[in-house]
Amino acid sequence: MEDEYGEMSDSGETFTYPGIYPLESGATLTSPKIRYNTYGDPSSPCLLINHALTGNSSLHTWWGSMLGPGLTFDTDKFFVVCSNVLGSCYGSTSSLSTDPETGLAYGSSFPKIGVRDTVGLQAHLLASLGVVDLKSVIGGSFGGMQTLEYPLMSPSVPGAPQASSIVPISCGLRHTAWQIAISALQRNAVETCAGLGDESKGLEIARQIGMVTYRSRDAYDKKFGREVVEGGDYDVEGYLRYQGKKFLDRFDADTYVRLTEQMDSHDVFRGREGGPDYRGIKSFTIGISSDVLYPVSEQREVAELLNGSYGEVESEAGHDGFLLEQAEVGRFIREFLETV
Repeated sequence: MEDEYGEMSDSGETFTYPGIYPLESGATLTSPKIRYNTYGDPSSPCLLINHALTGNSSLHTWWGSMLGPGLTFDTDKFFVVCSNVLGSCYGSTSSLSTDPETGLAYGSSFPKIGVRDTVGLQAHLLASLGVVDLKSVIGGSFGGMQTLEYPLMSPSVPGAPQASSIVPISCGLRHTAWQIAISALQRNAVETCAGLGDESKGLEIARQIGMVTYRSRDAYDKKFGREVVEGGDYDVEGYLRYQGKKFLDRFDADTYVRLTEQMDSHDVFRGREGGPDYRGIKSFTIGISSDVLYPVSEQREVAELLNGSYGEVESEAGHDGFLLEQAEVGRFIREFLETV
């Protein structure tokens, strides 16, 4: 199967929050950092792009066919900013960072982060960059959750630009029991294996669980069927083992646990009396027809709440279609941006 990401690294610039940053959990972080990359002229209208669970701020490595002059994220027209999430091991303050109280890496003691904590820092980042005209906020999966939160969080951040529009892709209004259960299985794999002295094996298994949910039944059947390979294993078993081991080269187990918890915190209704207020925000919501992790019924619910438009990509790719079907996803986004 085609990989959803290109070469992954923590390259980019760094924004440091000046002071003590309060988290939803009640904990704090001292001068937390987030990595980001920019493309295009800073004086142009801005697009903020948000990445998924194991992504990074190097937009050109995972949505590269949509980035550049004349493309969806047209760098001749837009100032494109892609921000890493708080808690990620790709250059932002995370479990790998040094705890100032101990002088050691946080590891599993890193505080729980909510999606609103990440979005608050993104708003501070855009304020520091002097962004005034925020044309749109765009993201898929976990990036879509951040996208839904930005217009709700940014009014409380001094100097942060307000979004004219949003494009949430392949996500829902809240993490459901179905999605939390999958996250919990992955965390259980990491934590159980860590207790047995093999945290890496737990991360391998967590990634394998994820890879099953990221594609569709038809995609797996078409690619692997019931083919048995040398040694007697089914071909699909070897694929999952390969994906698990490959993941160890680019991700951290404690980070994975905290980021899945961050996704589970997603609920645009939580703590908002009267519900979330998206008045004045144009929107276009995109779903992938074969997505079993975030079914299209959830994207239709998003579009209804936002009172915006909806588009669906016909694909067997499953959830990862938001990364793999770039031609169709890009067309939807490009046509929508022309109306904003």
